[in-house]
Amino acid sequence: MPELLDGNRVRDEIKSELKPRIASLISQGRPPGLAVVLVGNNPASEIYVRNKIKTCEDLGIISETLRRPESATTAEVLEAIKGLNARDEIDGILVQLPMPPQIDAKRILLALEPSKDVDGLHPCSIGRLVEGLPGPRPCTPAGIMEILRRYRLPVAGKRAVVVGRSDLVGKPAAMLLLHEHATVTMCHSKTPDLPAVCREGDIVVAAMGRPAMITGEYLRPGAVVIDVGTTRVEDRAQAERIFRGSPEKMAAFDKRGFVLMGDVHPLDVVEKASAYTPVPGGVGPLTIAMLMVNTVASAESRCREC
Repeated sequence: MPELLDGNRVRDEIKSELKPRIASLISQGRPPGLAVVLVGNNPASEIYVRNKIKTCEDLGIISETLRRPESATTAEVLEAIKGLNARDEIDGILVQLPMPPQIDAKRILLALEPSKDVDGLHPCSIGRLVEGLPGPRPCTPAGIMEILRRYRLPVAGKRAVVVGRSDLVGKPAAMLLLHEHATVTMCHSKTPDLPAVCREGDIVVAAMGRPAMITGEYLRPGAVVIDVGTTRVEDRAQAERIFRGSPEKMAAFDKRGFVLMGDVHPLDVVEKASAYTPVPGGVGPLTIAMLMVNTVASAESRCREC
């Protein structure tokens, strides 16, 4: 059986390591502060923000959520960002994506004070990532690297295939793997013979957002598989095809009315991989954990400058 890479375990380790750092900051005058800017009523974003708030409470980080209505303009959100940039008690600002279509999200991200960019998406942060300089790393890719490191899975000298080229995951994940001396291939929907390219990977990072797209033919035996995708599948026929009619899986589907599924076929990965991240419970928990790491690091840096 392949090794299951438990993101919840890694998340808990990270939280335990953060607690004394936060206690030290509190002893020096104040706890770290994180502000989340949320525009509209996206249900997935609402859940994500609630989880961030809960994690902040667990750790002793002050959290604040600035909500703006679905009808908000770019200028209104920019004004909110300006106010947060000026507040000394706020160490990190997270702009929750996606935003409504009338909002120019790139302008919003550019308006962030770079030292408070705890999502690692400001051009200054991306530049530091490319150059290999210290700075906040995009949270999900940073979580991927933590899983590999803490499970002692070698990266240097390995062939890594990243499927997906998003600014949030694919591109920064490829860069982080490259910095750890992997030979990296980045793939996307236009890559010819994608299964053959993926089979070259000792490490495969799947970040396409297409449930169960990466089947057994995409994986070489013994590959380490990192599944970033999370899709809520509500079509029973689709779930039945993917789980090959498994009575246990279909009973769970019928109980909930849906199943969360990654980009990697959940049965094929068990047959082919040497280690893999499950969905849910793999990469997902690390995204918020690394946001907390970035927030605490920002607070420490700002405290040293005081």
